[in-house]
Amino acid sequence: MTSSGTNPTVGEPSWNAAWELLLPAAAAPARQRGRALQSALRDAVRAGRLAAGTRLPSTRELAADLGVSRGLVTEAYEQLTAEGYLRSDRGSGTWVGDAARGAVRGARDLAPRAPGALVDFRPGTPDLSLFPRAAWAAAHKSVLTRLPHQALGYPDPRGLPQLRTALAALLTRRRGVAADPERLVVCSGVAQAMTLLGFVLHGHGLRTVGTEDPGSPEHAPLFAAAGLSMTELPLDDEGLATGPLSASGVRAVVTTPAHQFPTGIAYSAQRRAELLGWARAVDGLIVEDDYDGDFRYDRAPVGALQGLDPERVAYTGSVSKSLAPGLRLGWLVVPSRLVDEVVERKRTMDLGNPILDQAVLADFIDRGGYDRQLRRCQRAYRERRDTLVGALAERFPGAEVSGIAAGLHIIARLPGRYGPEARFLERAAGAGVAVRPLADYRVAHSADSGVRLVLGYAHLAPSDITHGVRLMARAAVN
Repeated sequence: MTSSGTNPTVGEPSWNAAWELLLPAAAAPARQRGRALQSALRDAVRAGRLAAGTRLPSTRELAADLGVSRGLVTEAYEQLTAEGYLRSDRGSGTWVGDAARGAVRGARDLAPRAPGALVDFRPGTPDLSLFPRAAWAAAHKSVLTRLPHQALGYPDPRGLPQLRTALAALLTRRRGVAADPERLVVCSGVAQAMTLLGFVLHGHGLRTVGTEDPGSPEHAPLFAAAGLSMTELPLDDEGLATGPLSASGVRAVVTTPAHQFPTGIAYSAQRRAELLGWARAVDGLIVEDDYDGDFRYDRAPVGALQGLDPERVAYTGSVSKSLAPGLRLGWLVVPSRLVDEVVERKRTMDLGNPILDQAVLADFIDRGGYDRQLRRCQRAYRERRDTLVGALAERFPGAEVSGIAAGLHIIARLPGRYGPEARFLERAAGAGVAVRPLADYRVAHSADSGVRLVLGYAHLAPSDITHGVRLMARAAVN
């Protein structure tokens, strides 16, 4: 680049190293050239290619070097000076300002990832390769063609009426939910449903919510975001123990009655009745997290608790286990007395879920795609559960699997000779197998000295399951 006889400045080397970035802008079509020049200069400052304090050439010099009109360069300098990227001192030229900071070159991905294990038995993940890409793409194309223009405006915060109607019919048919579309709110998964309820309960004066022990570790931070603390309540063989529940003084409790997480038991009919009796007696609320209620392998799934008393139970679920957690689509069916407050909180939180995603799910359900997907997943997950149970029986003689034949994980108790538990976990990790003990989900101290594991299997191919159990067994005896 020419210097027109001027003496070099401190900032000139930085400019000489960066000005080539403007050449593509100068070669842009005439109508786009000015905007392209401004964009290239702006990006160079943001990226640090033009450092703060760098003196830029005069408008005449830069225009001559780039082969563009001086007016384009003058306009670019003026625009970026107004935005704060450049500063101009009368009589001394134009400089890169110090207000801009270089942008981060790459965005970090904070999504949860496997720890690099050879086989990862940690629970909670479905097989994402089963996602029905072709059917979903067809539904997406069909919906986008038919969706009226006005539907792309701000949605009903409760959710698209077509989706609420489809979900209500689905939940009534498959889970026995008393699902009125007017009391159903489409959410960004169960996590948002819990948060919505937490804010509403806080507004009613509650400060503590009961939760199962052992139970999901996700519930506590969700309710904490709404200003509520959790009271851990013990289980027995039939479900949440109602004695400690009554003594706790809480008026809201989170439960997983169809398939308790993580123990895998189903609440007995007697315990379900007792739980509803408690809610009526204290004017309380039961929050039913039906996280995997569709996946029962030995018989038809037990219907939702909510169907027995819709005014005492708030019911929530999602497509995270049946389709993919990344869709962030779930639902919340609430008692009529809480509907308006939940909907208002949903409106102020995000103005509603993306309308196109809702329309695709509604179409997918209405055309039978969701039922087919559930059947596909049930077949795959049943086979994988059977593979895991068989591999444990072969490699760990005397191992016991507890809980009902359902869901995406099992509880395995290994004989005492494989303990102590801490040593077993250390050896499994050393062999490249990621597992989680039941103790990770339990708050109260347990006197059980055996090795009790929560083993997820849905995301693993049968061959990986067999290989992982073999690795654990080898590590346990070495």
